[in-house]
Amino acid sequence: MSGARWQFFIDCGGTFTDCIGVSPAGEISTCKLLSAPDSPVRAIEELLARAGALDGSAARVAVGELEISVRLGTTVATNALLERRGVSTALVAPRGLAGIFDVGTQERPALFELEIERPARLHDFALEVSGRRSATGELIEDLDLPTARSTLAAAREAGARSIAIVMLHAHVDSTEERALAALAQEVGFAEVVCSHETVREIGFLARGETTIADAYLTPRLREHVEALRSALPRAELRFMQSSGGLTGAARFRGPDALVSGPAGGVLATRALARRTGTRRAIGFDMGGTSTDVSLVDDGPLERSFESTVGGVRVKAPMLRIHTVAAGGGSLCRFDGSRFSVGPESAGADPGPLCYARRDGAGRLLGRELTLTDANLALGRILPDRFPFPLERAPVENALAGLQTELAAAGFERSPEEIASGFLEIANAHMAQTIVEVCVARGVDPRAHVLVGFGGAGGQHVCALARRLGIREILLHPLAGLFSAYGIGLAARSWHGERDGRSRRLAEDGRPSAEVSETWAELEGIGRGALRAEGEPERSLTIERSLDLRYAGTDTALEVVAPADGRFLPAFERAHRDRFGYVRPGREVEIQTIRLRITGAENAFEADAPQSAHVAGFDEVVGLGLG
Repeated sequence: MSGARWQFFIDCGGTFTDCIGVSPAGEISTCKLLSAPDSPVRAIEELLARAGALDGSAARVAVGELEISVRLGTTVATNALLERRGVSTALVAPRGLAGIFDVGTQERPALFELEIERPARLHDFALEVSGRRSATGELIEDLDLPTARSTLAAAREAGARSIAIVMLHAHVDSTEERALAALAQEVGFAEVVCSHETVREIGFLARGETTIADAYLTPRLREHVEALRSALPRAELRFMQSSGGLTGAARFRGPDALVSGPAGGVLATRALARRTGTRRAIGFDMGGTSTDVSLVDDGPLERSFESTVGGVRVKAPMLRIHTVAAGGGSLCRFDGSRFSVGPESAGADPGPLCYARRDGAGRLLGRELTLTDANLALGRILPDRFPFPLERAPVENALAGLQTELAAAGFERSPEEIASGFLEIANAHMAQTIVEVCVARGVDPRAHVLVGFGGAGGQHVCALARRLGIREILLHPLAGLFSAYGIGLAARSWHGERDGRSRRLAEDGRPSAEVSETWAELEGIGRGALRAEGEPERSLTIERSLDLRYAGTDTALEVVAPADGRFLPAFERAHRDRFGYVRPGREVEIQTIRLRITGAENAFEADAPQSAHVAGFDEVVGLGLG
């Protein structure tokens, strides 16, 4: 690859920030460092300094003067949601309906638990106003603008920074939402989010929850974006979305960023599978904080359009990624009778014991053993290949302490047996997650190739393959930075949807004229958005799809437009594959009309095939740099 400027592909994870740099001459360099607010800029400085393109004495100033391309996946929105660190948000809903977001669906995930701990709600203020429309858009009650103004002004005065406006049936007629948005801007709200802009589908509760999450998270995301812009004023910034596509800063919003980094790992898994002729692959991404599992086949990437993250339901396109709280930083504990691994993590600060992070007085910050420490104790980590020096003494001391605790409880175990026990527990947990993901999709994990990546993936991938009966593993030389690699391959994308419940398929199973008109409307909007970001018109690919379901059922399946345009046979095939049966003669209805526009993928070559072998498997393929 050749070009006029440096390209940087960065994945900011919970523990590590991974960066791949591609020089104008096509030379590749890599960097991995502990995550911090300024880690993307520090990673760029590190790579440019190694390449001799920066004078270290003035690195920060010099980076700001460079014209570079930066593609970034970030956990800013995810962390803000999980830790409830978004901005103070006010909800505006029709009179009598604000409380529905506290009631929710009344679902009980743990049916037999007597004491239910519900996640904290996101909004601080629940405001109600007049104004209501029917399901078909007719006006039932007028909006009282003077009263609404005073209500919004009081919330702003009380400290609300962001506002989420959720009116009933706004996906049909958004007149009241737009009027309230104008009022909110007049009284001083910096962030105003309307539900008809976030989700154009029926479903007051899900649409509202997504809108609240948007208002709560997006200002935090924008603070991060502005900090990057300030540090890199001449850089072209693109951000990875949960859907697997890139976007500019203006379109990057909280609900679209919740699996930003892991989405890059899915793209990289698909690219590697295609390159090696693999039809079915399991992506196993084990980082410092968590492990992400994904399934890839020779068809389109599967996306979910409604997910629950941190106890909040979000309607936004996301690649299907299943996360388990087991990473290199997962804490290993003994409670007096049994071992446990996670879900708590040491994260980047203080990190595992072997990182030997110390305070100003020289005292060790880490207190508990982690999976990374167990791997180091068993010789499964090579300190000279780690991004920074590691220390064995804190790990040996922690294992000795656990050995004493076990002996007092009546269990005689060596330090090596203790470390191995923790690894066995973690492996069993991750293997069970993979089995559950495969069973839910109706596939056999033994028919797949296991693609191991992430900073800790290589330490566990062989043990998992043995547990699952998988005979082939794919490893990549950039496996430790694989999500960043996938972000480098990604293309710009845009996704839009409209509620389709008033639309019908034609008798031959093809879309009606109304559906085609809706697609045309979405295509015009999407093309305009991508043109504004500089994507050439000739590179755009259009994907039309419908969410279809049998009348009277709850579950809809997304069906991408088949070559012959006949959706009904395609839906029946998908329904049989997923659920094992079809219902001949039952009416099929449209739930949602969707359209996705994708630009050209980034064509950079980072590897060339090279064979390898690991004992115990029929085949383990490695890909070495060419």
